[in-house]
Amino acid sequence: MKPTCLHTGKSNAPSFASFPAHITDELHRYDAYLRDVRGLAAETRKNRLRVVGLLLRDRFERCAIDFRKVRPDDVRQFLSAQLRAGGSASYASHLAATLRSYLRYRIVCGDQPGKLSTVILSPVHWKLASLPRALKPEEVIRLLDAVAGARRWPKRSYVIVRLALDMGLRSSEIAHLMIRDIDWRAGTVTLRGTKSLRQDVMPLPMACGQALADYLQHERPATSHPAVFVRRVAGRDQPVTSTAIQKVIKRACRRSGLPHASAHALRHTLACRLVENGSSLKEVADLLRHRSLNTTLIYAKLDTPKLSAVALPWPGRPS
Repeated sequence: MKPTCLHTGKSNAPSFASFPAHITDELHRYDAYLRDVRGLAAETRKNRLRVVGLLLRDRFERCAIDFRKVRPDDVRQFLSAQLRAGGSASYASHLAATLRSYLRYRIVCGDQPGKLSTVILSPVHWKLASLPRALKPEEVIRLLDAVAGARRWPKRSYVIVRLALDMGLRSSEIAHLMIRDIDWRAGTVTLRGTKSLRQDVMPLPMACGQALADYLQHERPATSHPAVFVRRVAGRDQPVTSTAIQKVIKRACRRSGLPHASAHALRHTLACRLVENGSSLKEVADLLRHRSLNTTLIYAKLDTPKLSAVALPWPGRPS
């Protein structure tokens, strides 16, 4: 196997302390490919590198990496072991997609994976088969009451929940929000570097704006950092991470008796509320910033009045 096919400059990859040095070098090269050629975000790369690292350690922990020695049974046994440890259909899909991605990278490097790709099968996953998990109106009230009464950082927690609930912002978008992105006069928020890799200007609902102003004036730490949500690390101010935002929302949900709710559930809640109030799927897609309308189609199943109008009569019952 050729030792190098891309530059070995270290990117924003995670630490590979648990892997031998020769596997770490390979992961850094693969990460550079994912970043520079595929254009993948840091979190996506991190998840893929973890899986590939486990595969390489399983097969080449005590010897040099030679991809010609990888057999279909090696891949099959690796997938089986990963799924036996506990994995959902979505995790199985993630494993399959990651290994296919790595095989494509090895082809770029000059290897011939041959029959390896034939043993990487994705599980059956019916598109739009499930309903979005959304909070009921009474659960939303309970959540807001619980987060407003939190003993530690109540104003910060409250505005984070409102940004997800009222504007449908993703955790990463909340974490990356800057003070300069808020136009108080126009009542808008500019989102930069979103998942769709574009800049969006969103309307700022009044309740959200009031919560933001309350937090900025009375609870945000005194700092010159431009981020709305800041944390202090090793004596320096840094923006909070998307993981920290997710934890804030999960803690708020647990306090309100909603242990299974998440940051994404709040986006679903907004979308469901819009559909039930008569908004079109195109309007929902625009607000949630979906790149494809197909992503929004799942919410069509929640429009009960329109669905009942086209439902066929049950056989044997009067129409």
